[in-house]
Amino acid sequence: MVGWVDQAGFLASLDADARHALEGLKPLHVPHRTTLFRPGDQAQGFVLLLSGRIGVYLTGRNGRELLLYAVTPGETCVQTTLGVLGGAPYSGEAIAESDLVAVMVPPATFERLMASSTAFRKYVFKAFAARLADLMFVLEQVAFVKVEQRLAHALLERADGDGVVSLTHQEMSVIIGTAREVVSRRLEALASKGVISVERGAIRIVEREELLRMGSDPQ
Repeated sequence: MVGWVDQAGFLASLDADARHALEGLKPLHVPHRTTLFRPGDQAQGFVLLLSGRIGVYLTGRNGRELLLYAVTPGETCVQTTLGVLGGAPYSGEAIAESDLVAVMVPPATFERLMASSTAFRKYVFKAFAARLADLMFVLEQVAFVKVEQRLAHALLERADGDGVVSLTHQEMSVIIGTAREVVSRRLEALASKGVISVERGAIRIVEREELLRMGSDPQ
């Protein structure tokens, strides 16, 4: 019988001992919109995400939220890795952006695998480096990239196969790191040009090529 480790392609390079240690852990089903951790919480284990998407957010002193990064299958959470490795408490908040299936690796098992399995250790640090790159990208976007370009990029990234982005203006403002009012004005301007249409709780892309052009404009 094929177990969950065999189905997780990102773990294909693991050695037999590591696979055996992980195979004994049971996947958990987590409902959409569940809060996985909050600032100040301690990491309870290392999470291996098998399906779904997690959003990790930071809330500033002014109450404004910013999406730091998203976690999809095969990727890891920077804050969870730091929490398990060094005991650092969470500074952000993680929300299940869809129904999830995940495996929680207990700290003792995680530490043993880090010490004994070269393949597992490489996976953890490679995924950690990828999330740090995402954080640097967010910093660059917020600091140096115009709102219009960030908005175009976010719309294209979040659209489904029919070109529909099922996000409110507030949710979009969190993703691109600006105020809701700014997002609303920019969306109204795009709608007036026929690039998008704004619907209740959703945004429909009409002119994809124009958004691609906006998203790639040099600053």
